[in-house]
Amino acid sequence: MDFKIYFLGTSSAVPTKERGLSCTAISYENMVAFFDCGEGSQRAINEAGLGFNRECVVFITHMHGDHVVGLLGLLQSMSMNRRERKLEIYGPKGIIDFVKLNREILGFGLTYEVHVGEIRPGLVFRHPKFLVYAQRSEHTNDSFAYVFEEAEKPGKFSVKKALRLGVPEGPLWSKLQHGGKVISPTNGKTVRPEDVLGPSRKGKKIGISGDTRPSKTLLSFFKGADVLIFDSTYSDEHAQNALENKHSTSREAAKLAKKARVEKLILTHFSARYRSVSALVRQAREVFPNSIAAHDGMVYDVES
Repeated sequence: MDFKIYFLGTSSAVPTKERGLSCTAISYENMVAFFDCGEGSQRAINEAGLGFNRECVVFITHMHGDHVVGLLGLLQSMSMNRRERKLEIYGPKGIIDFVKLNREILGFGLTYEVHVGEIRPGLVFRHPKFLVYAQRSEHTNDSFAYVFEEAEKPGKFSVKKALRLGVPEGPLWSKLQHGGKVISPTNGKTVRPEDVLGPSRKGKKIGISGDTRPSKTLLSFFKGADVLIFDSTYSDEHAQNALENKHSTSREAAKLAKKARVEKLILTHFSARYRSVSALVRQAREVFPNSIAAHDGMVYDVES
């Protein structure tokens, strides 16, 4: 199954030669969920092979230029590629006016329908196979963090039980795995999914912090996440900057990850002042060993 995280922009505020502005994508089967859309995101999306015509949805964490300005280019690129699928965009207060007024000022039409919605804490998007929740974060303006939560998955399929109940390998196995009951061609008896499937399995949980200070609210929100992508703008050396600018250091991100008992911490949104982020990774690992740094073009396989 395709369940991957694409890191398309990992710099904060100012792009560098190696890092573009904020944009992360979660690809789940045939659906893509974008989180933030900094300037130049459409190029990174194209380079990643995600395309402009897939079923997708966009979530904006806050209305700062390095997180939202690229949305305009993405809308135009999708239209230039003759997109016809509806696009949904969600974000904090101001996102509706931002899209509406810029379309009017720039005078560009679209080949597809766009729905833009302002969010509140709680469930903001429902898909048959996943849910997206929002929670307020602590930044310099109205801002949100998100959780992408996979729907509960069926239990493991028992080949031995299926064969014993007279269901041969083939389409009937698939039907059982997807929750349907079947008639055994061997003995004519009805076989139900619960006859051949183990206990249902909890879906994966991915947290995306956006720009923020650590908080008790986010600690609770990200509790037990399989992957946490967190603001790591500064190193210990610039902890005061993090406090003043409402960002986090990599060590602070690691402390929250440890308390929240997440499985994996991925650091991102690095200040352009750091040519290398090795020190930030080292500081995070001193607290939470299972920490890595994101880089532009990196793809993380959630199922690996």
